[in-house]
Amino acid sequence: MAMTFMDFEKPLEALYEQLEKLREVGEKGELDVTEMVRELEGKIDTKRKEIFSNLNGWQKVQLSRHPDRPYTLYYVTTIFEKFIELHGDRYAGDDHAIVSGLATLDGQTVMVIGHQKGVNTKMRQYRNFGMANPEGYRKALRMMKMAERFGFPVVTLIDTPGAFPGLEAEERGQAEAIARNLFEMAQLKVPILCYVIGEGASGGALGIGLGDRVFMLEYTWYSVISPESCSSILWHSWDFKEQAADALKLDADNMLKFGLIDDILKEPEGGAHNAPEQMAETLKQHIKKELAKLMPQDPEKRILTRIDKYSKMGHYRTLPETEARSK
Repeated sequence: MAMTFMDFEKPLEALYEQLEKLREVGEKGELDVTEMVRELEGKIDTKRKEIFSNLNGWQKVQLSRHPDRPYTLYYVTTIFEKFIELHGDRYAGDDHAIVSGLATLDGQTVMVIGHQKGVNTKMRQYRNFGMANPEGYRKALRMMKMAERFGFPVVTLIDTPGAFPGLEAEERGQAEAIARNLFEMAQLKVPILCYVIGEGASGGALGIGLGDRVFMLEYTWYSVISPESCSSILWHSWDFKEQAADALKLDADNMLKFGLIDDILKEPEGGAHNAPEQMAETLKQHIKKELAKLMPQDPEKRILTRIDKYSKMGHYRTLPETEARSK
C-alpha cells in the first residue's frame, strides 16, 4: 500500500524507498537482504523518533489532516459494538458531515456523535469535508436529548475544519444552532466525553465540544481559527500560516497548559494513521475509564462541576467601582 508523507517527513520517504527496493531484491532471491533490511528499519525508527520529537504547530496541523488518518466512522465501527446510525434533525434534513447513533461499549449503551470528513473524493463531497450545516448541530442536539431521556452517556468525536460558512447555512441559523448546543450541553443530565481526533476549528468544533471531560489526541489542534485563515486576516496572505500556527498555540500541549482540555491521548509512533487499530484500542480503553468515573456521579452535581469547569477558563480582572466609573 502506498504511503503518504508530509513535507517534513521527506527523509523518511527516501528511506522507505530504499527499503522497498531492498525487499524487491530479496523477493527475487538474488541476494540475502535480511540483515540490510533490519538495519534500514532501525534507521527508519531512529529518523522517525528524531523528526517527531520536535514538531512545531504547523507540522501537527499537517498530521491532523493526514489523508490516511482514522476518521469518526473508523473509530465507531472499531471501538463500539452494534452501532445503529440515526439520521435527521426533524426540522430541515440530515447532515452527512455529522454522524450519530446508538452503540454499545462492553455492554454500556452510549450515544456517539462525530464529524465525518470522508475517505475519498466522492465521500468528502458527500460529507461536505466534515463542515456541518445547522441541521447537523440540530441533529446532534436531538441525539443528546434522546440520550438524556434514556440515561445514556454521550461521546463526541471532533474533526472539522469549521462549521460550513455558506450563505444558506447562515440563512438557516448556523450561529444560533451552535449557541443552542452550547447552552444545552452545559446542562445535559448525562455524562459527556469529548475527543478531538483531528481538526478542532472554531464554533464548528465547539458545537459538539462542551463536555465534562475534553481530550485531544497528540497530533491534533483546537483553535478559534485555522492557521490559514489567521494568516489571511493578519497578513492578507496564506504564506504566513506557519507563523500563525505557532502564534495561535493550538496544539494539544498548549491546550493542556492553558487548562482548556483535561488530558492528551498519546498516538502511535508517527501518528494515528501509522497504527489505527492501536489508536482505536487506546481510545476505547480511555473512554471506558472515564465513563466509569462519571457514570456514578449525581447528575446535578455533575452539571455544576461542568459549569464551574468552563467558568474558570480564561483570565479576567474585576475593576473597582471607582476605576470602572472613570473608564
